[in-house]
Amino acid sequence: MTYAWSDRKRRSIMNLCVNSKMGSVFLSSKECSDEAHTIQHIYEYVESCIQEVGAEHVVQILTDNATNNMGAAKLLKEKIPKIFWTSCIGGLPRFKKVLDQAKQLTIFIYSHHKTLAMMRKITNKRDIILPGVTRFVSAYLTLQSLSGKKGQLRYMFSSNEWEEYKFSNAVKGRSSHILMIGSTFWAGLALCLKVFSPLLKVLRMVAADWKPSMGFVYDEIKKAKKEIIDALDGNKKAYEPIINIISKKMKGRLDSKLHLTAYLLNPYYHYKDPQLQHDPEVMDAVLEFFDTLFAGDLEIQKQVMTIELPKYKKKWIHLVGNLQLKHVKLMMVTVIRQLGGVHLVEQLLITKIAIIILSLTSSSSGCERNWSTFEGIDTKKRNRLDRKERNMEVLLANDSQTAQEWIVDCDDCDDCDEDGVGIVGDGQGTDELGQSSTTR
Repeated sequence: MTYAWSDRKRRSIMNLCVNSKMGSVFLSSKECSDEAHTIQHIYEYVESCIQEVGAEHVVQILTDNATNNMGAAKLLKEKIPKIFWTSCIGGLPRFKKVLDQAKQLTIFIYSHHKTLAMMRKITNKRDIILPGVTRFVSAYLTLQSLSGKKGQLRYMFSSNEWEEYKFSNAVKGRSSHILMIGSTFWAGLALCLKVFSPLLKVLRMVAADWKPSMGFVYDEIKKAKKEIIDALDGNKKAYEPIINIISKKMKGRLDSKLHLTAYLLNPYYHYKDPQLQHDPEVMDAVLEFFDTLFAGDLEIQKQVMTIELPKYKKKWIHLVGNLQLKHVKLMMVTVIRQLGGVHLVEQLLITKIAIIILSLTSSSSGCERNWSTFEGIDTKKRNRLDRKERNMEVLLANDSQTAQEWIVDCDDCDDCDEDGVGIVGDGQGTDELGQSSTTR
């Protein structure tokens, strides 16, 4: 997994980490402030680290989907065709009107010490803005936070303290009051959460890199699409633009031959859908996968597809046939994580391949997490890549950078002539998880 970032001195640094069943491990860091992040530069750095680890031990390279990374992927494919290059999930456009109204509210509150103090008093010192790992996640977490504090915020804007506040009759004060007291905004906010909640489930699963997710991503996104359609009552005009965006982001990234092969080889789906092996889209991807993995060796390709795959499927169905579906999934996550599945199915080549690819992470979050807040190359904090508290919100960011648009208006505030701008995490409160806001 590779990721580029800039420290507080604006030095450009590239990290490279390794993910396995044991978690994410820091491998290499390179300052490249005086070098452009060209296709060739990225390729040479990644390729040198592959040689250090040993190409025979590497299954995939994970990066974001920037053009230079995709160009480096093409060069690597020419050099080592058996290694897959995967891009992780990106963001999606949101419901603009509701978001603009929500931002109008949060910016007004955080732009005045008095309103900020009122809000924190009424919410027991909890912030209403929650920075996420992407802008999309920041938007969702903040809308979720507002929804959870609906009663408290409506009480605040109906209180005597608000009526006595000098900005309550200002333009932005009145509009914020109308927004909170009325029902239209809250109905729109609830719909936003209902529509985008399925995508957050996928992002949480992917970002939690202590659990292997490669074998579940493809189907989980299919389920998310269906849940979004259901949330919009099957209204094609409403859901089609959203589904098209997801499909566009997914194309070639989350429906690759690696993802679809992991989907097919996941015994959970074999048990759930016996006809999966006859899905032409899935089988075409699987054929491409083995053609890449065993390039030029037609005998092994034929053996795996025509002899071993049917045996693999038959064995797993026999092993899990008496279990309920929910227990099958739990068993599979455990088996894959512990890499103890070899003895469950006879020693087939396809079994070994399945265990390898089903153990993969599908996100580079383990490489990206926390870097921009740490200054040292080798510190105790930096070397601790795994999150020890597994119940933490994995999509919550460590600073407010991705949530700045919820705090500061790009234009000067016409109503503001007394207060500075409030900052999330100024030491005055705690976040939704009870963490000190100074450490977020």
